[in-house]
Amino acid sequence: MCRLCWISAVVLLALSATLITKFIILGETLPSTDGRTTIIVEPGERDLILEEMRSFLVNVQAIVASTNADEMPAVAAAARKSGMQAQAQVPAALAGKLPLSFKTLGFDTHQRFDQLALDAGEFGDKAHALQQLGELMNNCIACHASYRLVAQDPGSK
Repeated sequence: MCRLCWISAVVLLALSATLITKFIILGETLPSTDGRTTIIVEPGERDLILEEMRSFLVNVQAIVASTNADEMPAVAAAARKSGMQAQAQVPAALAGKLPLSFKTLGFDTHQRFDQLALDAGEFGDKAHALQQLGELMNNCIACHASYRLVAQDPGSK
C-alpha cells in the first residue's frame, strides 16, 4: 500500500512540475526568425495586450506633457492609470499563455508606474519623475525587443 502511495505521489509531482513549467514558466511560445520569442495567443487576447500597450503610450504622453506643464498631480493620475490596477484585467487563460519572463517584465512595468505616481504626488519633483519614466521606458524597449504576439484561432492548433 505504501509503495502505491509513493508511486502516486511521484506521478502527481511530475505532472505538477510539467504543468507549472508549461503554464507559468514557458507559456505558449515559439522561437521567432528575428530572434524574439513569439507568443501565441487568440485574436481577442492579442487585441487586449496591444490595447494595454497603447494605453501605456497615452499615459506616457500625458506624463511628459504634465511634467512639462509642472502639473505633478496630473503626472500622478496618468501614471496611476497604468499601474497595478490595469494589470488586474488580464484573464487567467491569457496569463497561462504568457512566458514567466514576459509576466515579470509586465508586473515590473505596472509597479514602476505606481511608484512614479506615488513619488510625483508626494515629492512633486519633475526631474525625478522624468528619470523614473526613462527607466520605466527601458521595460517597454526590452519587451518589444524580446517578444512578438501572434494571433492564432484556437481551432487552428
